[in-house]
Amino acid sequence: MVQVRELAYDCDVLVIGGGIVGLSTAYAITRAAPGTRVTVLEKEQGPAQHQTGRNSGVIHSGIYYRPGSLKARYAVRGAAEMVKFCAEYGIAHAVTGKLIVATDKAELPRLHGLVQRGRENGIPVRELGPAQMAEYEPQVRGLAAIHVGTTGICDFVAVARQLAESSGADIRYGADVVRVDRRPGRGAAVLTTDGSVVRGRVLVNCAGLHCDEVARLVGDDPGMRIVPFRGEYYSLARPELVHGLVYPVPDPAFPFLGVHLTRGIDGDVHIGPNAVPALAREGYGWSVVRPRELGATLAWPGAWRIARRHWRYGAGELRRSLSKPAFTDAVRRLLPAVTPDDLVPAAAGVRAQAVLRDGTLVDDFLIQEGPRTVHVLNAPSPAATASLPIGREVARRALGALAGA
Repeated sequence: MVQVRELAYDCDVLVIGGGIVGLSTAYAITRAAPGTRVTVLEKEQGPAQHQTGRNSGVIHSGIYYRPGSLKARYAVRGAAEMVKFCAEYGIAHAVTGKLIVATDKAELPRLHGLVQRGRENGIPVRELGPAQMAEYEPQVRGLAAIHVGTTGICDFVAVARQLAESSGADIRYGADVVRVDRRPGRGAAVLTTDGSVVRGRVLVNCAGLHCDEVARLVGDDPGMRIVPFRGEYYSLARPELVHGLVYPVPDPAFPFLGVHLTRGIDGDVHIGPNAVPALAREGYGWSVVRPRELGATLAWPGAWRIARRHWRYGAGELRRSLSKPAFTDAVRRLLPAVTPDDLVPAAAGVRAQAVLRDGTLVDDFLIQEGPRTVHVLNAPSPAATASLPIGREVARRALGALAGA
């Protein structure tokens, strides 16, 4: 009689990626199924080093997103849950509200459309004229605005650290994944750069900027590619010019919200971001170029289709990236008092934007499943806001796969 050796698993669920979504997933799994063994592999030396730790720290209301979409549902629910989570664990946060300001007549119909969208998403919205705007932001100018009361700010890095601690998961930093061996009925074995092998019954891919690459390592075709867009920020040398959060009316043709003004939890005012193509997945400046990654982006048909379709918009963003006076002019539409000397360069971020082969920018959160695998393939803003509901959804799918294992 031939004996079949029982496989030795290091964990039940193996999560790749220690950003806020990966850590929220680990937290949700151990909350929903106590005793489940979860390991998180993060290539950096600490949590939340990329999208989570390099955004503007805004708890988004959900007003921008199509009613019924995952972004709309999870942002509205997630904003309330994030405020509660921060209060429970003593994490710095504030519910500040924000203004969305129309500075041109052509923007007024879109502003009114946001009022309707906000109401459809269950978000309280107040319409303001110029005099009422001045009560909130004396230095901001515009034709009309709406006030969204549920928007807030918080320290998302502190949230990620708390999720890691409260999850009880085995968090392994400095664990860069180089190979994945997934076999039917056997889960996945992951090799990291230090030669370690970690085996899990179910694999969850929350690798953010590298999620499509991880999906391919696993053996799944994600049908998309991450095209990285760098968002460049400035700090305001005269923070007293801005009291809270001020946004322009976004262009619905793009997933970016435009240059906005954000008073963070530390009291500093950040201005930005713009959106320019990054020359590497973690290309936080023009000097960071990784030929292999850039070549893979340029080889993706969708990247060229984006360029052809939106070259005018892209040219404007590129000009504002390379010219501080041009960036200042964009800010002056909202804040006329600002000067180039008021803008102090700050840390940039990179948005992991999923792009389909036909050039479509994936507009909603995208979660796919493979054998014993869950892939989170599009989770840019407002994913930090929505991280608790996203984590529960990914956990639900991972636990379902575990039950069938």
